[in-house]
Amino acid sequence: MQPTTLFYIFITIIVISFIIDKILDTLNTKHFDDAIPAKLTDVYDEVAYKKSQAYKKENAKFSNLTSIFSILLTLIFFFADGFKHVDNFARSFTNHPILVALIFFGIIMLGSDLLTTPFSYYKTFVIEEKFGFNKSTKKLFWLDKLKGWLMSIILGGVILSLIIWFYQIAGENFWLYAWVLIAVFSLFMNLFYAKLIVPLFNKQTPLEEGELKSAIEKYAKKVGFTINNIFVIDGSKRSTKANAYFSGFGSQKRITLFDTLINDLETDEIVAVLAHEVGHYKRKHIIFNLASSILLVGFTLFILSLFINSSILSEALSVSIPSFHIGFIAFGILYSPISEITGIFMNYISRVFEYQADNFAKETFAVQPLITSLKKLSKNSLSNLTPHKAYVFMHYSHPTLLERIENLEK
Repeated sequence: MQPTTLFYIFITIIVISFIIDKILDTLNTKHFDDAIPAKLTDVYDEVAYKKSQAYKKENAKFSNLTSIFSILLTLIFFFADGFKHVDNFARSFTNHPILVALIFFGIIMLGSDLLTTPFSYYKTFVIEEKFGFNKSTKKLFWLDKLKGWLMSIILGGVILSLIIWFYQIAGENFWLYAWVLIAVFSLFMNLFYAKLIVPLFNKQTPLEEGELKSAIEKYAKKVGFTINNIFVIDGSKRSTKANAYFSGFGSQKRITLFDTLINDLETDEIVAVLAHEVGHYKRKHIIFNLASSILLVGFTLFILSLFINSSILSEALSVSIPSFHIGFIAFGILYSPISEITGIFMNYISRVFEYQADNFAKETFAVQPLITSLKKLSKNSLSNLTPHKAYVFMHYSHPTLLERIENLEK
């Protein structure tokens, strides 16, 4: 295959992916004004539903703008031999392969982030502010951005350096060492993310003694779920949207409640939400997701090892010196259709798991508090109650609110 042919395969993959996304977005947008399903008529009153429709439409317009900007910038970068220029710039400082790769990816990621930051800023301080969701300050926004950059530099830099080092010493077999590294890192982060990373962005405090904690402990004892760590996170300093999540396993497992969740829901509704999260743990969903993600990483790295030595990947991007980082970029584009397929499959599995966790909460606690909590959370986040089925199939990791309620009422 000629490098020019491969280059246009890259462009075709990028353009087709964009077109598919736009078709799905358009289909979904056409359902924004649909009537609320009969089972969900109590979620919104007329005023709130109009507000939710306005929120969906404004987000859709903004998403179109950002995606068009992104693909135009991407195509310009490709046709202007952007990767060649960045690679040459990195090599003007050093010839060390690891340092060249770090400079190369640093420029690509920082440049991309700087270009998209105005959109993120507008989304937070204009759209989210307009509809009453934003609680963040400009200072907090930029602090979050700075912390994110520092984390990417430290964690991303170390992992990338080790992978390239493995490639230098092991050749095509580097993928085995890289797989072990990423597996260990994933396991470590799953266990200690809440202790090490979350505190950099949010304050976590143990849930105070009282009615809610007693109700949670009573439920946990009933289902044989040992839990010593129940924390409240100050999510309200950024947004009014509510959430709860379960992290870790074994002695490191913990439940985290957003303070907004505690403010929005009644005690039995919060326990019902937690029963759903406990259902994920009891049904081994956390272990499955961790194991499957590690297996997918291993598969991807193995496929990468088959292509990484091919000079045509670099030539297709007009880079004269073959390297790991250029091969990695080119492979990422070629692999993206497979990644999209595995993503669809994992979303399907995730939706199945959500049904199972809902059923667990229904069987071990109560169905009505879970239904009312789901409705309240949907109302408070102005959720889309009438998404297109194709959009759900491609993008949703959770069933729609209507599907979850119909399942719970069986």
